[in-house]
Amino acid sequence: MSSGPPRIYLSPPHMGPTELARLTEAFNCNQIDTFGPHVDGLETDFAEKTGSQHAVAVSSGTAALHLSLRLLKIQPGDEVLTSSFSSIAPANAIAYLGARPVFIDSDEATWNMDPQLLEDELKRCAAGKRLPKAALIVNVYGQCANYRDLMPICLRFGIPIVEDAAESLGAKHRDVAAGRFGAIGCFSLGGNKIITTSVGGMLVTEDKAWADEARRLATMASDPSTYYEHTTMGYNYRMSHLLAAIGRGQLDVLDDRVATRRRIFDRYVNGLGDLPGITFMPQPDGFFSTRWMALIIVSPESGVTREDIQMALESENIESRPVWRPLHVQPAFSNCRLATNGVSERLFREGLCLPSGSSLSEDDQQRVVDLVRAQYRSVAKKVSY
Repeated sequence: MSSGPPRIYLSPPHMGPTELARLTEAFNCNQIDTFGPHVDGLETDFAEKTGSQHAVAVSSGTAALHLSLRLLKIQPGDEVLTSSFSSIAPANAIAYLGARPVFIDSDEATWNMDPQLLEDELKRCAAGKRLPKAALIVNVYGQCANYRDLMPICLRFGIPIVEDAAESLGAKHRDVAAGRFGAIGCFSLGGNKIITTSVGGMLVTEDKAWADEARRLATMASDPSTYYEHTTMGYNYRMSHLLAAIGRGQLDVLDDRVATRRRIFDRYVNGLGDLPGITFMPQPDGFFSTRWMALIIVSPESGVTREDIQMALESENIESRPVWRPLHVQPAFSNCRLATNGVSERLFREGLCLPSGSSLSEDDQQRVVDLVRAQYRSVAKKVSY
């Protein structure tokens, strides 16, 4: 008996023979701990790819965020501004240090942190003589935030930026690569990202002292000694040699993976863009998005909802997912201060991520397009009666 069509996943890993060859090499040399030539090599390759001076390979993007805030000496009770339209990782990293996130909503142009809301919040903080200690700005769904406007605002108030570039490796803003806009940039190499080490992350910076300290903190903060000596608390955050080997193979094909996801996005625009109520995540002039996820906005005024499409796809064994639920309405952080304009809540109500993995075939993408269009035909038929 047939089990139905094979499942289409949202953003599965996309591996190749180069990754297997490098992994086998690392395995055969019996270096499977958090040191070895592939860890060093991935850091060198990653720094070169992003145009950074230094890169530090860690166990996750969240670990990179946590270390970054530690480098900035964030203390319990401090406030850190961050994007509300995001995964929960930035807020968690802030909370790990006993600090408090202050959420800033998104603008319509980029879906990232709204510069006007940021400036208004910093003016309020300055008037109260209590400025936040940092701004952790997220590049959501593969698109950089509007750093042309955000950076001067933070500079004026003396606020350092940590750039959460977890989803945006390969993106650019005004020809500057993602990860280069803050004092520190943080990337995720998790299993659903454009390239992956299965789990893993990367911290990039221009400051050698910070890079060295990040490596020390990520290896239990061990001091140089013939025995185990620790003068400060550290973390078990270094990337393993085996995973770094996979990452080097993945980094070799980053440009191809980005180009493929952008083609997938364009095919969705061509296949669905004429439907009433369907719009797509914008890409303003001067921005180059990786299109990590192909996102649609489904206006309920069309008679079709985001939930209708998600259920129709799932009935045919196709994974889709609502966009991020804003952090300011997450139960874990609902008591935090907020500067809002309602944009992120509307995006959550109406936004849907469609299958976007770089291994997605054109035939499978056409299945997705056909099912979405069928949902609209069904509504139109009902209305015609």
